[in-house]
Amino acid sequence: MLTINQLSVTYADGTRALQEINLQLPAGMVGLLGPNGAGKSTLMRTLATLQKPDSGQIQFADLDVLQQPDSLRQQLGYLPQYFGVYPHMSCIALLQHMAVLKGIHNKAEQQQQIDTLLQLTNLSAVAKKQVASFSGGMRQRFGIAQALLGNPRLLIMDEPTAGLDPAERERLHALLVTISQHKLILLSTHIVEDIENLCPFVALINQGQIVQSGPVPSLLTPLQGRIWQSPLRPDDSSILLSESYRFGIPTYRLLSQQQPCAAAVPVAATLQDRYFFELQNKAVTDVAA
Repeated sequence: MLTINQLSVTYADGTRALQEINLQLPAGMVGLLGPNGAGKSTLMRTLATLQKPDSGQIQFADLDVLQQPDSLRQQLGYLPQYFGVYPHMSCIALLQHMAVLKGIHNKAEQQQQIDTLLQLTNLSAVAKKQVASFSGGMRQRFGIAQALLGNPRLLIMDEPTAGLDPAERERLHALLVTISQHKLILLSTHIVEDIENLCPFVALINQGQIVQSGPVPSLLTPLQGRIWQSPLRPDDSSILLSESYRFGIPTYRLLSQQQPCAAAVPVAATLQDRYFFELQNKAVTDVAA
């Protein structure tokens, strides 16, 4: 549904934010996963036609995005990581304003969409309050509501769960899964759990390059049977993928062909394992270079 070919972006200070990105993304929920500074936001802004690349092509269905940016904007919903609001406008007034900007001029259609989105994002009770007075989580929910105006075919969301409490996060997850049946939702985040819960297709990005992409099961296959979990720090014969804590007790996830220590037990590979594996591979490659 979305095809990206040889997409590159270099900033004025010489930073190569994107380096010859090639991706083919299907309809449905797609996750873009990478650490801070990996190039996720640059890619999101470029796909949303907010900045031009140095080179490359972007095709959405039968639309050449770089040649017809206005046509894409008519079917685009975009939630940036940071966004501002008019300080003296209420939530509902601002949504009405944005509906007009998106070409929804019929008052009845406007009201129907806005009422539905306010309910979906749990903002109906505060619809007449100024968005500038909202808490971080409420403002994020407003951002989600405005992105969904106009029933976009392409929805780009950069760190959408930032500032949401656990209940709000679950509600957003349910909403995204529900609406993703007939559109492409590109979810960019460094929170592996969000991607793992929502996205059947994932692209891993690091230092401006796509290191892996594909259906999640295919990304996990190379690690299956090689992941171990241990309460003890590993020796040099295994690769330490991650160290986490539960109730203050450490847990180590290891990559090894054989049992690395007597305390280690085999576990199923997860997307987080693949994520940490790719980050380590990239770090080793950079040192070798």
